Amino acid sequence: MEYIYLGNSGLRVPKYILGTIPFSGTNGFEAAGNINEDDARKMVDIALEAGINMFDTANLYSKGDAERVLGAAIQGRRDEVLLTSKTGFQFGDDPNARGASRSNIEASIDHSLERLGTDYLDLYFVHLWDGQTPVEETVETMTNLVKSGKIRYWGVSNYSGWALARTYSVAELSGFIPPITQQIYYTPEAREAEYELLPAGKELGIGSMIWSPLGEGLLNGKIGRNKSAPENTRQGGGWSEPWVQDQERLYQVIDALEEVAANHDATVPQIAYTWVKDRPNVGPIVIAARNEQQLRENIASFDIQLTQEEHDRIESVARPVPIYPNWHRAMNSLEMGSSSEIPYLQGYKQLMGLDD
Repeated sequence: MEYIYLGNSGLRVPKYILGTIPFSGTNGFEAAGNINEDDARKMVDIALEAGINMFDTANLYSKGDAERVLGAAIQGRRDEVLLTSKTGFQFGDDPNARGASRSNIEASIDHSLERLGTDYLDLYFVHLWDGQTPVEETVETMTNLVKSGKIRYWGVSNYSGWALARTYSVAELSGFIPPITQQIYYTPEAREAEYELLPAGKELGIGSMIWSPLGEGLLNGKIGRNKSAPENTRQGGGWSEPWVQDQERLYQVIDALEEVAANHDATVPQIAYTWVKDRPNVGPIVIAARNEQQLRENIASFDIQLTQEEHDRIESVARPVPIYPNWHRAMNSLEMGSSSEIPYLQGYKQLMGLDD
């Protein structure tokens, strides 16, 4: 397993991180999986054997039960692993039990630590943008958690480009500790992060950690033009996300993934993971699995090498349209873009038929 520095920090993390949304499967998360403590221990064993020592969870997942299962699975080996969790979504009836306020963050971290059976987290996320709470309050609270030893680093998730930049700037200018990573949604079909989030992360020194590279089950290999999602999957179990821009576009992506998978005697999920991990500005990616077989299969994708032609075949199918100012910059000033932007600007230029 490859280890990389997370953003502009000294924290080295594996390129693949094990996500725990299938852990427990209670309190509205039944469609995501139902991994119990015994099975979770086995999955942690498999991950560690493969060099994956980072585990991602959130208080949202099964309303705290996923944290409890993960805590039990790592019991006795806390010093071998890196732990993350998140807060921000409404948790319980308390009107203050949500968002990025000091009240919610300080209460949430203590509850998460208790459920996980640890006295610190290696990385703690604000799970979603809270436009009602002053950014200064959020960054000061996170800075205090770092200084108190309850967390080592912090990050944000599901922010827009401007919200990410504002959060970083407020922290830096105020003498607080800025976030070192953003966790964002990015798949071969969902490419919106290329507009601002991926380049912004690179420019700001904020690592881009990818959640759900399989599109919350859309790219699990069981869905296609003539294949409906089975009931024992997230998409077949009534999961409401994600939003799909165009169903035909999704099928074209799946067609491309199936074509490339056949070249490698691989599965659609393996090729999707491989493509995402090799994209510009992408840091670690969060993989997940419902069972040991899936986990081993997903980990094995790390060693697949796509040809440039195969990579481009997948990339070209769902290339984002060049919204302003990207079309203007691709037309008139591509060579003035930074190294983090140019790969995307070149794609826009090709889409407009202007590539030389």
